[in-house]
Amino acid sequence: MRVGTGEKVLNYVILVLFAAYALFPILTIALTALGPQNGVTEPGPHWTNIADAWRIGDFGAALTRSLLVAALVVTVALTLSILAGYAFGTMRFPGSTVLFYLFLLGLMVPAEAIVIPLFFDLRTLGLTDTIWAVAFPQIAQSVAFGTFWMRAQFRALPPNLVEAAAIDGAGGMRTLWRVVVPPSLPSIATVAVLMFMWTWNEFLIPLIMSPGAQWRTAPLGLAIFKGQYTADNALIAAAGVIIAAPIIVVFLLLQRYFITGMLEGAAQE
Repeated sequence: MRVGTGEKVLNYVILVLFAAYALFPILTIALTALGPQNGVTEPGPHWTNIADAWRIGDFGAALTRSLLVAALVVTVALTLSILAGYAFGTMRFPGSTVLFYLFLLGLMVPAEAIVIPLFFDLRTLGLTDTIWAVAFPQIAQSVAFGTFWMRAQFRALPPNLVEAAAIDGAGGMRTLWRVVVPPSLPSIATVAVLMFMWTWNEFLIPLIMSPGAQWRTAPLGLAIFKGQYTADNALIAAAGVIIAAPIIVVFLLLQRYFITGMLEGAAQE
């Protein structure tokens, strides 16, 4: 079917409008971050705003804590998601359907509904104000989505891949890591980026699980910086750029796999 010139122009116009809508807030924050601080009359760009925000807000420690939490959550949740998705996607065993829907409950129950009782449970175990209290709830949330995603990916693979590996004498784990995982790398990279983004942006769980602020992550640091240290829009925007930078870097590094994985996931569903 041939696409007419008018339809092509309309498609590009719609895409440009959506792109402008998505980029406008980003450009606004970037321009504000490079604008003059209160009382400054010199023309910009003011790159020193980022250094000033870093120094005043002491974001180095908060970013380090966020990176540690994100690394723990993504590593554990991704590994468990691959294992669970492999089991649900390639194996048939009694109760597999019921158990899979039990996993999906993690997607349906909001964190706000369980965070308070979970806090008291973790406090009883002496885990509050530790990386484990911040990471464990997010691991559970991420595994629910990761299992759903990886199950769909593994079920879409040709069945003869697993069958051929079994005929060659490969065990279950060897089949997973040598045969099933390599062609699934785009989907794995996609879910890893999503897990990292969700963990990095999480606000409520670190706030509740670390009442002593020993594991105050970057979003919490930004909120405290805005209310306690400054009301200067340029510095607040610069702090926002600092907090968002790791997510942008991770996405840029994995964008090729991310886009491929998203397209494959859409095609499979």
